[in-house]
Amino acid sequence: MLCAVGDLIEDVVVQLHDEIQSDSDTPATIARRRGGSAANVAYFAAKLYGRARFVGCVGADPLGDSLIGQLTARSVDVRGERRGRTGSIVVLATTDGVRTMLTDRGDATNLSTFDSTWLDDVDTLHLPLYSFSHEPLASTTREMVRDARRRNIRVSVDLSSVTVISDLGIGVVTDLLGSLRPDVLLCTRMEADAIGLNPTQLFESRIVVVKNGAHPVIVFGENHPEQSYALQTVDTVVDGTGAGDAFAAGFLGEMARGRTIESCVTAGHDVAARVVVRAGATLED
Repeated sequence: MLCAVGDLIEDVVVQLHDEIQSDSDTPATIARRRGGSAANVAYFAAKLYGRARFVGCVGADPLGDSLIGQLTARSVDVRGERRGRTGSIVVLATTDGVRTMLTDRGDATNLSTFDSTWLDDVDTLHLPLYSFSHEPLASTTREMVRDARRRNIRVSVDLSSVTVISDLGIGVVTDLLGSLRPDVLLCTRMEADAIGLNPTQLFESRIVVVKNGAHPVIVFGENHPEQSYALQTVDTVVDGTGAGDAFAAGFLGEMARGRTIESCVTAGHDVAARVVVRAGATLED
């Protein structure tokens, strides 16, 4: 099964029905969802393949209790620590589906210990770049990677955000990739361009998957000549929150089953297309 390491927080998704009216009312639909990139990937993996695991530090508060309950009810095995408060992200989604995220991660970055049983029965360890942005979570995540390598567990990394890349520094990110040697590196076109990722500069990644909205997915790697995979268009995009996480779950789940790269891309796109027509990172109405 897949294990994702990182944040479990609350998404407050605000779908605007009009332009923001300063000092006045703006019509909107507001939904509260379970969020956090790692938790989203674990949720989608469990929905698609029956089970998954999430590892992280979740606030010792009622909100944390609720979010953990939502994951466990959907066959996600939650491991890690409980302390402090649970974070939240306000996601502003404009009428064209563009998102702006206002982030408060709470104590999600305070995972400070690693239990080797967290990787039992795991075939893929998935790591958003967010999990390397702060200590002690970053060091704990590195420890999990070392144990995963000893067990021959596939390691995937998602570059997550141009802002996170900028905050960490391009040199730090490329050095990190060189030390992690991801079996799969997932990113958007903007994230790939931000670090100079291309078929001749892989930063020790074995397979690179570059997403670009409705444009074809590009895949290249050590033993994979650059290949483009066209996507079917989604007619109506309600909210892009979690689409990348859904794609990761579908792609990695099919790869763990020995499927072709084309099948992996198709599975990732199919589940992402089901997510963008809903508010928040969910497959449920």
